[in-house]
This record gives sequence, C-alpha cells and structure tokens, in this order.
Amino acid sequence: MRKGMLEYCILLLLKRQAAYASDIIQQLKEANLLVVEGTLYPLLTRLKKDGLLAYEWQESTQGPPRKYYCLTAEGQGFLTEMDLAWNEISNTVNYLKQ
Repeated sequence: MRKGMLEYCILLLLKRQAAYASDIIQQLKEANLLVVEGTLYPLLTRLKKDGLLAYEWQESTQGPPRKYYCLTAEGQGFLTEMDLAWNEISNTVNYLKQ
C-alpha cells in the first residue's frame, strides 16, 4: 500500500513542476513521508521505463548537471486514473469510519 502511495505522491509532486530527486525527497519529507534515495531512485527509474516520467538535464550552479524529472502525457493520464482510484478508496474508508 505504501509503495502505491509513494508512486502516487511522486506523480502529484511532478504534476506541479519538474523536480530534481533530492527536491522530491525534501518535498515528501515536508509532507511527513520519509523516503531515502535508495527507495526513490529505483522507483523513478521504473516510472521512466513505464513511460510515465521523462527527464532532462539542467546545468547546476553547484556542481554537475542535474536530472530533472517531469510527467509525460501518459503519466498525466495515469495520474488521473490514480486520482479516481484514490477518491473511491477515500470515500469508502470515510464511510466505514462513521
């Protein structure tokens, strides 16, 4: 369940703007979702292989160029599907909590 949520959260972050891996980790940490690089990089690689993410290299003022990840059109469609699934799950859980 956590793996699916982590994937969903990453796609939500990248919907806003392209991001560098350490920026993704920082934003997840700010949302109280602790993730380490050893978990994030394989997930980003898989999402890229699945066609949901793309990346571009951008020059950095603090060292070598950085890889910035962004959603592809397919990734946006997948995120829309995940939004629907999340809303269904959320509605069900909220109903059962009453």
